[in-house]
Amino acid sequence: MTGARSIAAAQTIPLRGDVDANVADHICLIQAAAEGHAQVLVFPELSLTGYELDLAHDLAFSEGDSRLDPLLGIASSCCMTLIVGAPVRVGSLLHIGAFIISPDRSVVLYTKHLLGAFPSNANPGESVPPAEETVFDPGNRNPLLQFGGNPAAVAICADTSRSSHPREAAARGATSYLASMFITASDFEIEAARLSDYAVQYSMAVVLANYGGPSGGLASAGGSAIWSEKGELLTQLEGTGSGIAFAIEDEAVWRAGWLRV
Repeated sequence: MTGARSIAAAQTIPLRGDVDANVADHICLIQAAAEGHAQVLVFPELSLTGYELDLAHDLAFSEGDSRLDPLLGIASSCCMTLIVGAPVRVGSLLHIGAFIISPDRSVVLYTKHLLGAFPSNANPGESVPPAEETVFDPGNRNPLLQFGGNPAAVAICADTSRSSHPREAAARGATSYLASMFITASDFEIEAARLSDYAVQYSMAVVLANYGGPSGGLASAGGSAIWSEKGELLTQLEGTGSGIAFAIEDEAVWRAGWLRV
């Protein structure tokens, strides 16, 4: 039996390579999520830098990076666990990482396991980023996090394309699956259907946090959403733009909503 849980997705529009501005934007979204009493807030893939693969080496974070300090402070003051994305250098390797920042100011790192690539059929005016494997190394860090007595697992974008990833999360006891994504409009329907199916198959609430605007030369679909463990769509931000989608479960009853920030 799990305790009450409150989960949220942050739909953010990162400025290209401007970490300070993106941290400030994260803080605004965190404050909005705090008004909804979120226990855990998920940001999209590479949310602190944008999906700017050509800048990844120069902007890479370390595991104890001081640029995270403002987020440690607000996680503590808001009693909220944060999942924030950045390129992360571990030794000689560069990973697509998700920092899991807890209210006690501790930080652990998830590293993307399966590197992906966007299709070559970009829309007019869009440029396709290089394949991630040309910039990053695959990772294997996969910590569970706890909030309110609820175990949760993290995934970054292409990780979700393998059903073994959520299946192993459920086998480890996760009751929530927190997907940090960057999805374009052409892929959104397929990706959302996959996550909804995972919710049913593995009895986990599923969070999808997507960009609310373009990054890396590609337009995002927005549509950040949360599904119950029965696959019910609890809440979804319509289209693009910045905002929060949230869902609160108490005594097996969900209530949910969204707000623009």
